[in-house]
Amino acid sequence: MLKQGSKLDRYFEITKRGSSVSAEVRGGLATFFAMSYIVVLNPLILGGEDSMGNTMPGPAIAAGTALVAGVLTLIMGIWAKHPFAIATGLGVNAFVAVTVASNDGLTWPDVMGLVVIAGLAMVILVLTGFRTAVFRAVPPSLKTAIVVGIGLFIALVGLVNAGFVRRNPDAAGTTVPLGLGNGGQLLGWPTLVFVFGLLLTIVLMSRKVRGAILIGIVASTAFAVLIEWLADPGSQGAGVATGWSLVTPSMPQWAAPDLSLIGDVSLVGSFQTLGGVAASLLVFVILLSIFFDAMGTMVGLATEAGSIDKDGNIPRVERVLLVDAAGAVAGGGAGVSSNQIFVESGAGIGEGARTGLASVVTGLLFIVAMFLTPLIYLVPFEAVAPALVVVGYLMVSQVGKIDWSDIGLALPSFLTFTLMPFTYSIADGLGAGFISFTIIRVFQGRGREVHPLMYVVAAAFALFFGIGPIREIVGI
Repeated sequence: MLKQGSKLDRYFEITKRGSSVSAEVRGGLATFFAMSYIVVLNPLILGGEDSMGNTMPGPAIAAGTALVAGVLTLIMGIWAKHPFAIATGLGVNAFVAVTVASNDGLTWPDVMGLVVIAGLAMVILVLTGFRTAVFRAVPPSLKTAIVVGIGLFIALVGLVNAGFVRRNPDAAGTTVPLGLGNGGQLLGWPTLVFVFGLLLTIVLMSRKVRGAILIGIVASTAFAVLIEWLADPGSQGAGVATGWSLVTPSMPQWAAPDLSLIGDVSLVGSFQTLGGVAASLLVFVILLSIFFDAMGTMVGLATEAGSIDKDGNIPRVERVLLVDAAGAVAGGGAGVSSNQIFVESGAGIGEGARTGLASVVTGLLFIVAMFLTPLIYLVPFEAVAPALVVVGYLMVSQVGKIDWSDIGLALPSFLTFTLMPFTYSIADGLGAGFISFTIIRVFQGRGREVHPLMYVVAAAFALFFGIGPIREIVGI
């Protein structure tokens, strides 16, 4: 049992934050299980061909993903002392794989070089204080809207990746944005695992059982392993619509990690191939995405963890932002794309994690997963999705703190938290909220109330949203 005032307690401020070692360990475990799927998913996203027909080896992407996530999450926990885990960012890796890598003449080392350059630019923005200043310039209601939006987003991630909600053709043969289950019906054993886990977690939370989220994940995983052994439902990746969505439960085995991609990067190749203007535009898009995705996620998680003070500030925020910025440099340098704060850290926070000790637990588990890469195949996404849905509920409950009497705050807040899940992008929701807030205040004759940095950010987002036409003009 941890003694109050011990070195560990003082260093991580465990008692001061109203936590305990057991809560931190549970939180670290819950976060790892909730986000470990990235080790499986990242090789699928980055495993395609670049414009020259080259591919990166899947085992190397998986090992690099686990290694970088583990090291950065450990640094986040030990140095920044927050329960925020870091891994390859979804959205950025898809943009890199689909859009950037398709540019004629670019190779994977060239592509990762662009990610590294964007990360270095981010480090400079943090060291100069610009990124922290932007965070502090955001009005409280918009910060609350970010929390609500991330709550809706994380719940949608859980529902969609568990297969409970899907894109389905309607009766006329067209595709509706989202629908219940498979063709409007809840079919398949994996769906039963999700429903079982969600109901169990809800019941445990309503009874105020400690470790409700982690118990739900463990019990659902055990149920999933049993179902896989008895029924063998198959996987959606193999064409079985009612099968496991991403991970098919299986026991881990020892495997030496393939770290051959580390250092396989070219900082100048893209500029030599595309030219300075075209390559710089790609860097700008990557930079904006990781800049605002991480800021929004950090605000949402810190609010849920109760680590934001009455003035809306986060302790050691500069360290958090610097570790996050280093994630882009490290991720690009390891050939696994930009790493950033993961929204699934909310699963650990919902379990009670409040300090960096939880991140230490998560980071160590990622290091272990590097050697036991199939470890992440033990827990299917259907077993962790209930945790994300429940955490979404916890975060959305903040919606009452928005000032709904002021349309200049209420409408931008609404756009922020609705567009995050509807566009499947935190950055898009932030952009809509920041731009609309600035425009409304100007036309209300209250432009002086807007922090000057908000004008800068709104202009940057306007450029971000217009990058498509700009790229066509430039010819990339």
